[in-house]
Amino acid sequence: MKKLLLNTLKISAAAVLSVLSAQVLNLQFPVSAGIVAILSVQPTKKETLRTASARLFAFMAALLISSLLFNLLGFTVQVFFLYLALFILVCQWRGWISAMAMDSVLISHFLTFGKTGPTEILNEALLFALGVGFGMLVNIFLHKKTDCIETLKERTDELIRLTLHRMSLRILDPNFPDYDGNCFSTLKESLYDARKQAEENFNNQFSRRDTFDGRYVAMREMQTGILEEMFKCVKNISTVPCTASTVADFLEKTSREYRRDNDAGSLIRELGEIRLKMKEIPLPQDRNEFEDRAYLFMLLERLQEFLNIKNAFMKTPGNAD
Repeated sequence: MKKLLLNTLKISAAAVLSVLSAQVLNLQFPVSAGIVAILSVQPTKKETLRTASARLFAFMAALLISSLLFNLLGFTVQVFFLYLALFILVCQWRGWISAMAMDSVLISHFLTFGKTGPTEILNEALLFALGVGFGMLVNIFLHKKTDCIETLKERTDELIRLTLHRMSLRILDPNFPDYDGNCFSTLKESLYDARKQAEENFNNQFSRRDTFDGRYVAMREMQTGILEEMFKCVKNISTVPCTASTVADFLEKTSREYRRDNDAGSLIRELGEIRLKMKEIPLPQDRNEFEDRAYLFMLLERLQEFLNIKNAFMKTPGNAD
């Protein structure tokens, strides 16, 4: 609801300012400037700038086509229909679909003027400039929602921490309640929200191209894929083998140290030491212990990948800032 109200205010402000400015300049058909402004406002700065440039070229084409047709064939509705056919054809060819209605509204004023002299063309050009200009202006005030994306990233990290913590508990308790994987639905929803916000923030930048949030979310998405494989390993464990406490303790430590500024280097080194020590443990005595220790071994393999993803991310220039 807050976003809906903000967009309503933004679009209304662009329209009102355009109309008032057109009246101050004593332009004919000032309300048309407001219509152009409404059609010019896009969800993000990047989209607004892209559509504005396309509409400028379309408007120039509309002026050229209409001036030639009206001056050669007369200022009649039939000639306007011919203009529409040719202009729509050009717009579809050039991909200027969004400009067809906007520019045609302005061109229709020539029927009332009965001529396409410098004064009349200037009138329409100013209506166009005011509408598109104020449409772009209100989008300049769309700031990157830093607080929102940070909250979403922290929420995602907390859900991953909780998943690791619950894994450590489940390894030591085969009867651990509610270990059904539903947590991944919540985690993926959080990742989806974070990705959408990161994309919106990126598109609301005119000059800077800050891609950190998008890269960060992508890294967490990769880790989540590994987490799901780890979950399957843990879920298949039916006993508490002798190596369970070591693996559980390390998972718990990983969850405690799961921070965005941690490059996971020390955890990777410690994991290497754990895997070496586990090789010295006597072989399993029965089939169940053999299978469960095999699952723990696969779990550590996946955990290695999980930590390597974060370590590689932090070593990439610009990601550790």
